[in-house]
Amino acid sequence: MPNLDKSLVADLPIFEGMNPDDLSDIIREAQSIRYPKGSSVFQQDEEANSFFILLHGHLRVMKVTPDGQQVVVRFVAPGEIFGIAMAMGRKTYPATALAVVDSVALVWSAAAWPRLVAKHPSLAVNTIQTVGSRLQDAHTRVVEMSTEQVERRVAHALLRLAQQAGRKGEDGIKIDFPISRQDVAEMTGTTLHTVSRLLSAWEDQGLVESGRQRISIRNPHKLFMLAEAPSH
Repeated sequence: MPNLDKSLVADLPIFEGMNPDDLSDIIREAQSIRYPKGSSVFQQDEEANSFFILLHGHLRVMKVTPDGQQVVVRFVAPGEIFGIAMAMGRKTYPATALAVVDSVALVWSAAAWPRLVAKHPSLAVNTIQTVGSRLQDAHTRVVEMSTEQVERRVAHALLRLAQQAGRKGEDGIKIDFPISRQDVAEMTGTTLHTVSRLLSAWEDQGLVESGRQRISIRNPHKLFMLAEAPSH
C-alpha cells in the first residue's frame, strides 16, 4: 500500500525503533480495508490468512466456549495489532473480531509474516511485547474472576476500558465506543442482571452514567477506590 501516509503509523508501538525505509517496506505489503459497523473481521476457528493493525474504529473480540457460552475477551483500539495467530503458532483465529463502529484496518497476508519478521527483527520483538502485555491482562482478569467479588470485577473492567478508550468530557470520562451492559457482563463473568443492578446503584451514587450502549465514569477516583477495596 504505497500511498499510505507513514506518519499515521510511525508512532505506533508495533513499529517502535524502525527506520522510515523499513516501515515503508512493511506498509507496502498491506492493504487498507473498511469494516462496517456490525461486520466481522474474522471468525473463531477460521483459517488465519491475515494479520491486522486497526487504524480507525473499535472491535469487540469474542470467544464461544465449548459449552456455547459467549465471552468478550477484549476490545481492540486504534493502533493495535491483532489477528496475529501465526505469531502464536496457530493456524486458526482463537476468537471472533467484530466492528462495534465503522472501522478501518491495515491487512497483511499471514504468509508474509515469517519473511517480514526475519527481515525486520524489531517487528517480532514489538509483537512479543504486545502479546506479553495481553497475556498479563488475561492473567489479571483470571485472578479477578477467581478472587474478587463481582462489584470489584466490574469496577476494574470499566476502569480498564476508560484507560484504553476514554475521552474526557464535562461529565467525566466517556468510554468512546458503543458498549452494552451485556458486553460488561461477558467481560466480567457475571450476568446482565447483576451488571444492570450495579450500574443503577453507581448512577444513584454519582459514580457512572450509562444509557443505551454508552457508559461514562463520572467519578473515576471513587470507582478506583471501589475496585481496590479489600475483599471481605
